[in-house]
Amino acid sequence: MTPSTGPLLDESAWRDRLYSNGWAAGSGGLLEVIEPATLAPLTRVARAGREDVAAAAAAARAAQPAWAALSADARQAVLLEAAAILSRRADELAPWMIRETGSVGAKAAVELEHAAGFVRQAGAMATEPHGLLLPAADSRLSMARRVPLGVVAVISPFNFPLVLSIRAVAPALAAGNAVVLKPDPRTPVSGGFLIARVFEEAGLPPGLLHVLPGDAEAGDALCRDPNIAMVAFTGSTAAGRRVGETAGAHLKKVALELGGKNALIVLDDADLDVAASNAAWGAWLHQGQICMTTGRVLVQRSLHDGLVARLVEKASHLPVGDPTGGQVALGPLISAAQRDRVHAIVQDSVAAGAILAAGGTYTDLFYVPTVLTGVKPGMRAFDEEIFGPVAVVTAFDDDAEAADLAGRGEYGLSAGIITGSVGRGMALGERLNVGHLHINDQTVEAGPHSPFGGMGASGNGSRISGPANLDEFTTWRWTTVKTAATPYPF
Repeated sequence: MTPSTGPLLDESAWRDRLYSNGWAAGSGGLLEVIEPATLAPLTRVARAGREDVAAAAAAARAAQPAWAALSADARQAVLLEAAAILSRRADELAPWMIRETGSVGAKAAVELEHAAGFVRQAGAMATEPHGLLLPAADSRLSMARRVPLGVVAVISPFNFPLVLSIRAVAPALAAGNAVVLKPDPRTPVSGGFLIARVFEEAGLPPGLLHVLPGDAEAGDALCRDPNIAMVAFTGSTAAGRRVGETAGAHLKKVALELGGKNALIVLDDADLDVAASNAAWGAWLHQGQICMTTGRVLVQRSLHDGLVARLVEKASHLPVGDPTGGQVALGPLISAAQRDRVHAIVQDSVAAGAILAAGGTYTDLFYVPTVLTGVKPGMRAFDEEIFGPVAVVTAFDDDAEAADLAGRGEYGLSAGIITGSVGRGMALGERLNVGHLHINDQTVEAGPHSPFGGMGASGNGSRISGPANLDEFTTWRWTTVKTAATPYPF
């Protein structure tokens, strides 16, 4: 395939449109996309309504059998070309992602790198063994095969919109499914149209990928549509409960990757400077707008003051501002509603007795790195997922108390332990009910080869990426073969 030299992200393609059997008008009106750093309009796209969902799901179901019938090599070729495009044209794609999501340049670059990795991994999955030969009681051949589900709906959030969309889109396609993607209406290009353009360029046949920016109405329609076999949702726990309830009532397979209140435990044998670096990165990366963000920094009491001092020092030197205007460490939060929620949690926690050691202020959507100490269970900063750049510090006395504090609440996504003793860290980690455990690392870790998902309110037990992808995006079919039919007693 000859690489295209034209622009991959040309606003004229999607202006006032959605992507369903080509670029088309929508039935739900228009969505204005705001650049969070400047609060200025960035682009405008079509809002998908129920009619658009129904038409896209029907078209996807019609196109899917021919795609599934292709050889694994043919599907793999499309995916590997899509991954190559993401890598080859990353410099072209990153500026749009920075402006639409408010991410700093380094975060956009890493997201593009990871996105290409997820697509490559999906390409490899296409040619993995997809079945088992089973024992049989007679001479028949008994097989269990992985087969496509049909049409997979993907509902993705704003914070890592490209990765959190493509990590489901790519393996679903690799397994022989068609996909209807609903990106967050605040990031429809980074989370949707960019993917559509990449797969167009890579040669994906028409009808297999539909991108429908929309709000809760479109999401609800996806959960109900009879042509949709599975819904893969990433987002808040509250929204995930509604998705699970609605899709479950319509007997769809549901994969829910939800929120987290993730603990970084700093034991008294840790290196303080290293621990502070891990805590700062885990709490403030991408303004804390990550499901794996370090939501609790639990530090053994003898190291508490030293760790807080180092976090305060880091907070005072991390530049905050428009990521397109220079070297900044933190960009804007995604919206005024999110900023106000972050600020309310900080203020309520201080009113309840927490100490504001640094930050707690904002300009427009730019919330400065914040450090809260003396935070206890029952305070909002301890109990709730903040989704903002707030390091929440709580002291503990021994490992048992650390495990207890880390396990408070309903979440169970990620945890990190910083210690000079790997054995001690492993022993403590075994007491934590989380989907991801990182010894001597912070809580924000993910990659194409690793099963991703949480416990409790962080998910419904599903996993995505790496060896989990076949489990998620296919189903088992049992097939038996006799050399000839034989009679039965009746």
